[in-house]
Amino acid sequence: AHLLRQLQRAACRCPAHSHTYSQAPEHAALRRTDYAFEMAVSNIRYGEGVTKEVGMDLQNLDARKVCVMTDKNLCQLPPVKAVLNSLAKNRITFQMYDDVRVEPTDQSFMDAITFAKKEEFDAYVAVGGGSVIDTCKAANLYASSPESDFLDYVNAPIGKGKSVTVPLKPFIAVPTTAGTGSETTGIAIFDYKELKVKTGIASRAIKPTLGMIDPLHTLHMPERVVANGGFDVLCHALEAYTALPYKMRSPCPSNPINRPAYQGSNPISDVWAVHALRIVAKYLKRAVRMPDDHEARANMHLASAFAGIGFGNAGVHLCHGMSYPISGLVKSYKAKDYNVDHPLVPHGLSVVLTSPAVFTFTAEMCPERHLEAAEILGADIRTAKIKDAGLILADTLRKFLFDLNVDDGLAAIGYSKADIPALVKGTLPQERVTKLAPRPQTEEELSALFEASMKLY
Repeated sequence: AHLLRQLQRAACRCPAHSHTYSQAPEHAALRRTDYAFEMAVSNIRYGEGVTKEVGMDLQNLDARKVCVMTDKNLCQLPPVKAVLNSLAKNRITFQMYDDVRVEPTDQSFMDAITFAKKEEFDAYVAVGGGSVIDTCKAANLYASSPESDFLDYVNAPIGKGKSVTVPLKPFIAVPTTAGTGSETTGIAIFDYKELKVKTGIASRAIKPTLGMIDPLHTLHMPERVVANGGFDVLCHALEAYTALPYKMRSPCPSNPINRPAYQGSNPISDVWAVHALRIVAKYLKRAVRMPDDHEARANMHLASAFAGIGFGNAGVHLCHGMSYPISGLVKSYKAKDYNVDHPLVPHGLSVVLTSPAVFTFTAEMCPERHLEAAEILGADIRTAKIKDAGLILADTLRKFLFDLNVDDGLAAIGYSKADIPALVKGTLPQERVTKLAPRPQTEEELSALFEASMKLY
C-alpha cells in the first residue's frame, strides 16, 4: 500500500496520462452566474435550386419512410412541388401532412404529433415558414418520446421544461419565408390556448439536422409576409445583440445539459446579429417593395438564418416576451396577405410594434450597443449623446416602420388601454426571454411599455 501511494504521488498528473488524476472541481452549482456559453446550429446549405437535393439527402440517410409537413397554402406552390419532385425522383416513400396551422396552437401541435406517432417515420422534412418548421420539431420530438406528456418539454413555468435526452430522427427544414430562422434553432413556438399566450419548447436537441435555404422560394411571398418576416429578423438581431451578457445570466447550470438554448449575448452571437442587422438595413425595404428583386429577397433569406444563429444561442428578450400575449389575445384583426380563417397578428408584426418603447427602456444598460444599432439602421450619430441612445434608436425604428406602412401601434390592431392588464399577465410567464432583457422590469414598467406602444407615430 505504501509503494502504491508513492507511485501515485510520482505519476504524471495530467488527464491524458493518468487514470488516477483527480482535482477537486469548482462546483458550478455554487456559482451565481454562468461562466460559459455554447454554440449550437443546424447544418446549413444555401443556393438557388438547392431543394432538388433533398431526395438525395434522404437517400444518403437511408430513410425508408418520410414525413413531409407543410400547410394548406403552400401545398400547391412551387417550393412543395420541388421537394415532392425530388423525393419521387429518388424513390423516397413519404406521407404528407398539410394541416399545419399558421401561428400554431397546442392543439395543432398535438394533431401533428398524433399523425407522426401513428406512422412511425424515420425522417422528417418541413417545407414552409416558422409555423411549419416548429410544428415538425414538436412532431419529431414527441414521436421519438411517445411516453412523454405534452407539457413535459414545454418551457417553465407553463410546462415542466425537462431536458431532451431521447435521440430524434433526421430532420430537414426547407424555409419558404425570411423571418423566423427556425431552420437554424432548437426553438418551437405555439399558442397555449388555455392561458391565451405563446410559449414553446427550447432545446438544442430539436434543431433540424439540415436547413436547406433556397432563395427561389422567397419569390412566392406576398408583400406583407415579406415585411413581417423582415421585422422578425430585425428584432431577432436587435434583441440578441442587446441581451443580458452570458456571464450575467443566472443560475449557472450544475450540468452542461441544463445550460439553456438562450444564454445571453456572447461574442459569437454578436457577430451574426450585427451582420443580420446590416443586411436588414440594406435590403428589407427593397425586398418588400420589389417582388422581383432577387438580390434583396435572397439576402433577406440569408439574414433570417444569420439572425437565427445569433438569437438561437444568445436569445431574445422583451419585444418577443411582450409579443406572445399580443398574438395570443388577438380579437378580430386579420393581417393583409395572410390566407387564414382565424384572427391573426403575424409574429413579426406583434414583435416589432413594441420595439421603440422596449429599446428606449433597455438602452440605459448598454447604450453603446443601442447607438451602434441605430447607426446601422441609418441614424446620424456623429453628435449624439450616449444618454440619448434609446431615444435615437426608437426614433430610427419608428421611421423605418413608417416607411414600410406598419400599423400605427397596438391600437391599430384592436387593443386599448383596457387590455393592458391582460397583456401584462400574458407577459409574466415568459421568463425564458424576459429575464434576458438587460434591464429587469416590474409589472408597472411592463404596463407603461404596452401603453407607450399603443400608438407609434
